[in-house]
Parts: sequence; C-alpha cells; structure tokens
Amino acid sequence: MSLNLHDLSVRFGAGPLFPPVTLNAAPGTITTVMGPSGVGKSTLLDAIGGHLARGATVVGRVELNGRDVTRLPAEARCIGLMFQDAGLFPHLSVGDNLAFGLPHALKGRAARRQAVADALAQAGLSGMDGRDPATLSGGQRARAALMRTLLAEPQALLLDEPFSKLDTGLRGEIRAFTFAHIAKRGIPALMVSHDPADAEAAGGPLLTLSQEQT
Repeated sequence: MSLNLHDLSVRFGAGPLFPPVTLNAAPGTITTVMGPSGVGKSTLLDAIGGHLARGATVVGRVELNGRDVTRLPAEARCIGLMFQDAGLFPHLSVGDNLAFGLPHALKGRAARRQAVADALAQAGLSGMDGRDPATLSGGQRARAALMRTLLAEPQALLLDEPFSKLDTGLRGEIRAFTFAHIAKRGIPALMVSHDPADAEAAGGPLLTLSQEQT
C-alpha cells in the first residue's frame, strides 16, 4: 500500500493556503506533518481524505495504491481518519461502535460478531462489547476508536492530533499501541502533531508546512 501526493495544495479564493506538497508515503510508515498554527495542516488531511469545506479547491493529485482518488467522494477513497476526540457514538454500545466500522463485504451475524470480539481482544477490551462508551477511560476510548477505524480496512490512515487530549503517561501508551497496529497492517499514515515526541516515536519522514508567500 502506498499514498502519493503530487504537488498537492488547497485554494480558498485566489491563492494557495500552503506551497504544493509532493510526498511518497510507504507502507507501514508514519509521516509527521508539523508547522505553525493556521498554516493548513488539518486542511491538508481534509484534502487527502475528501473532507474539504465548501469553497475550497484542491490543486494537484492524491494517489492511493496507484489509483487517482483526488475527485472521489470520501466514502470511496478507503482512507481512515482519527481525531483528537475518540468520536464513539454515545447511543451505541462499545461493540456496536466497532461493528459500525465493519465493511459491508463481511457477511453473516456470527462472522461480524467474531470480528468485533477479535478487535476488542486486540485492544485489551475483551468482554466490554456491551459497555456504554461513557464508562470507558480515555485510553480505552482511544483504543476502541482506533480498532473501529481499522475494522473498516483502510488502505491509508490520517491522524489529526490523535493523542493531544491524553495525559502524558497515557499518551505514550496509546501512541505505541497505534503505531504498532499501523506497522503491523502495512498502512501508510500521515499524522498532524505539534509534539516533537510524536514525530520521534513515529520514526518516519517529517513534513513541515509553511505559509504560502504571496
């Protein structure tokens, strides 16, 4: 799996938000995106994932495994997302939250239930499928959110400050858990972060965005 950006930028009106980005993200690697606030780091991820706000225009090309996905809707890109908040649905149990991420191609109630059970076990959450997400700790919610994302079988992963709301001790644990699963599944990933420790732990390339000069 590979994620390639070719002279990618975003325009709001006349000028680009940041200089064109060219990047080849290899399988299992994590590229850390850094830069000052407001430079467009999250907007870059939105452009890759297909979640740009109205009025924004993509310049350049996004390729995933050799396929041009630049003009495809988000749901057709096979690109997973993780944010600062775990984003678990409060009206669903932990198990139903994970089941929400399962691909439609996985048929049969027993098979889908087993896939959720396996994911919970990998996350250290065995037996918690019936729990209310509100009863989970911050670390448990983060692990559940990651497993829900991975159950959808993404071919690339975008991480937008995924550890910033965790306390210092928990941050290292969840970061290691997340990076290990990315490496194991061979998924190329881009991570926005302001924390140099995140970039050091990721061990991959560093992409620093700067404001486009006009």
